Amino acid sequence: MAKKTKAEERRARAAALREAQRKKERRAKALKITGISVAAAAVLGLLGTAIFMEIRSRNIDGVQEYAVGDFSHVEIGDVVDYDQSPPVGGQHWPSWQNCGVYGAPVTPELAVHSMEHGAVWITYDPELPEEEVQALQNFYNPGDYLVISPYEGDMPAPIVASSWGRQIAVDSADDENLSRYVQFYERGTDVPEPGASCSGAISQTAAEVEADLAGGGGAVEDADTDEPAEGAEGTEDEDADADE
Repeated sequence: MAKKTKAEERRARAAALREAQRKKERRAKALKITGISVAAAAVLGLLGTAIFMEIRSRNIDGVQEYAVGDFSHVEIGDVVDYDQSPPVGGQHWPSWQNCGVYGAPVTPELAVHSMEHGAVWITYDPELPEEEVQALQNFYNPGDYLVISPYEGDMPAPIVASSWGRQIAVDSADDENLSRYVQFYERGTDVPEPGASCSGAISQTAAEVEADLAGGGGAVEDADTDEPAEGAEGTEDEDADADE
């Protein structure tokens, strides 16, 4: 009878141990599921926020979109007849306009090349009030892919921001749609050469470039370009990758 009691005790202890192990496993599983649920909820929350911001950013009033056809290089000094004014893309010079703020008009064929690299070109009427000009210039911080300059050609509004294949026209620098446009399309990735340089090339204004070309074009022709070095093999796209 005593042996039977001890056997029963052993079975009871074994059963208790198994039950404790099952409880431990169920608790660990529950914690794991809870952790996964929390992580999934966090991911979904971030994804939802990103989608909301994407929709909000793209929902910018007044944006016009254009198909850009030929965007090959033309000879330095050639004048391109663009379909839009200011242009939103197209043929351009091998060098680009350095991103930054300019107090005088810049060469469109250079600014278009900057847009090909992902820059936004903010142009404004030369008669724009000084406080508006200053507000536009405040958009720029060192390293930004922005070219800001007055523009002497036809424009649909006093201020126009252009990126590759897109454009928005506004009446005031404090227009929310302008700031959202710049925020969304600066360093654009849906351009022919995303991430290529926006510095190291031309920092002269249009008048200075014209004077340089009239005097032999040394500064302009010696500037950095996307063209292969003489004797080198490769395409424009390969050279753009090298600039990145």
